[in-house]
Amino acid sequence: MAILQYLLASVALVAPVVNGYKGFRTSLTLGDFKEQMEEREMRTALIHPRDTDLEKLYPAQTIQMPIDHFHNDSIYEPHTNETFLLRYWFDASHYQPGGPVIVLQGGETDGAGRLRYLQKGIVAQLSQATNGLGVIFEHRYYGESHPTDDFSTKNLRFLTTDQALADQAYFAQNAVFPGLEHLNLTSHNVPYIAYGGSYAGSVVAFLRKLYPDVYWGAIASSGVPEAIYDYWEYYEAARIYGPSECIEATQKLTHAIDNVLINHTDTEYPQRVKNIFGLGNITRNDDFANAIAQGIAGLQGLNWDPAVNSTEFGHYCGNISSTEVLYPGIAEREEEAKELLAVGGYDEVKLVNQLLNYIGYVDATAVKGCKRRGKSQDECFTNYDSKFYQQDDITQEWRLWAYQYCFEWGYLQTGSGVPADQLPLISRLINLEFTSTVCREAFNITTPSQVERINKHGGVNISYPRLAHVDGEWDPWRAASPHRIGLPGRESTVSEPFILIEKGVHHWDENGLFPNETRPGLPPKPVADVQKAEAEFVKAWVEEWHKARGTDV
Repeated sequence: MAILQYLLASVALVAPVVNGYKGFRTSLTLGDFKEQMEEREMRTALIHPRDTDLEKLYPAQTIQMPIDHFHNDSIYEPHTNETFLLRYWFDASHYQPGGPVIVLQGGETDGAGRLRYLQKGIVAQLSQATNGLGVIFEHRYYGESHPTDDFSTKNLRFLTTDQALADQAYFAQNAVFPGLEHLNLTSHNVPYIAYGGSYAGSVVAFLRKLYPDVYWGAIASSGVPEAIYDYWEYYEAARIYGPSECIEATQKLTHAIDNVLINHTDTEYPQRVKNIFGLGNITRNDDFANAIAQGIAGLQGLNWDPAVNSTEFGHYCGNISSTEVLYPGIAEREEEAKELLAVGGYDEVKLVNQLLNYIGYVDATAVKGCKRRGKSQDECFTNYDSKFYQQDDITQEWRLWAYQYCFEWGYLQTGSGVPADQLPLISRLINLEFTSTVCREAFNITTPSQVERINKHGGVNISYPRLAHVDGEWDPWRAASPHRIGLPGRESTVSEPFILIEKGVHHWDENGLFPNETRPGLPPKPVADVQKAEAEFVKAWVEEWHKARGTDV
């Protein structure tokens, strides 16, 4: 059975989405930021906020890290000589003398959330294969690794990719592991291998190139080394690889609604479109267009591992693809749907029922949720709230990744950037002005992201000995990776592995299972094959390190 069919086979067509997949996303809106704050408050209130068993198994350690590694760079003025405690976790259960240190870069999240990879994921697999010591390394500012007392724009000046790279290099050169103090496990004495997924994949790719004498090798999984300001191509994976009925319906309905919202602004029709979706109290058209566009973004959440797989994409496509009305209570809006589609330029019979199902889906996943929260629709769905954006105390974790993409990474996901001869999957009202709202309001960044700070390292053409690129065929971030469609292919070698996971999505090689959890097809063969390959080429890298130094493995 194809991987997509396997992932979606048990999805009920009309089941509502409870928790939409967020993952590595940019162009986050005010609603996303508020949701992050609500989730943080819930975690704080709970007695057991996370999987405390893993945190007991792998207690957090800290290293004194310089806040400012670059005293000659004016963007960090005023400079400081102070340090902060940066967290890391390790597992030495597989370690034997001669083995490497495998360091997973935590990326743009709380590092404790990566501990499962230390237990049974990629770090555990590579450590076992190489007799290595596994590490989860928390990115500065995230989790509890706070260099500053608040997240004001002034204090976020040290939140750059360059500083994060220097952190990971400093760690390798100075690490001392509790209980193993008698061993010299720094990069001066043992090989260090870095792994990262997504943004963190780019970090380790740059790390290998900028600090080649510190990190002997690196695996960039779904890495995005090409920073792109207007990243409209985020939805290209869904357009190319998604179910054809779902994609065709999404394109046509989005086009019809855009034709109404954009071309009939001085008529009653834009309000009638909002009304038929049950979102008539959203003031702004761009906020409305964004509120109904969330389902198609769910492709990134597909994962072969049942523990982390999101069914959002399946729910959405199952609804919008059906030409039978799935929501009896919505059927009474049929005549209004026909008229609005006609105004939008479409008179296809099957599209009427698909629009009704789209309305039902939005009602189940957005409208009802807003009602339950007891808030107005503008409060639930607007992207504009200057008062909120000015909050910058240490609890405002939403500011961190937003600052990074506003400052240097970009990746604003728009419908307006789609070529004029191609129907977009999200509204053209979702443009750079809309998606950069947080940049202006929260950080007073009014110019495009400084993507040249990232792309100076080589972008999609980055290449270096013992740097592996592992990507997913269906990954929405593939267009920012060395596996971008249209680029010349590369030969995959032991020195520079270049692997595309068939029908894979976002860093699918990172997850793992205990032996008693596996069964036929789980993990899928493409995933099992790439994880086996990773173990083999990392073993070869470690052997090469020892050979170069005349030491025994």
